Amino acid sequence: MSDCLFCRIAEKKIPAKVVFEDDQTMAFDDIHPQAPVHTLIIPKKHVAAIQECSEQDQVLLGRLLLTCSKVAKMKGLAESGYRVVVNTGRDGGQTVFHLHFHVAGGRSMGWPPG
Repeated sequence: MSDCLFCRIAEKKIPAKVVFEDDQTMAFDDIHPQAPVHTLIIPKKHVAAIQECSEQDQVLLGRLLLTCSKVAKMKGLAESGYRVVVNTGRDGGQTVFHLHFHVAGGRSMGWPPG
């Protein structure tokens, strides 16, 4: 989807600080970090939000979560801990309508969020 910001990043039409990439996923640092470490993990194929996923997306969803874990290890968060967040819909805080996981850490994360 050419007007989608994250599709354009996945297509390398917009630069990003990519920290991991495979054939189905891409991870890049957030340009407006909310923690010392804040990386976004996206599927390369366009999926607007998690509620658009179906049974056929199980493997992709698993791959996205494994990518979150890889990124957390790469960023030195595995032992101290980190948060994985998926914002869904406007009221859920989603601002870019391309499914993405936030991996955030490097400080104590408060609860409840928001």
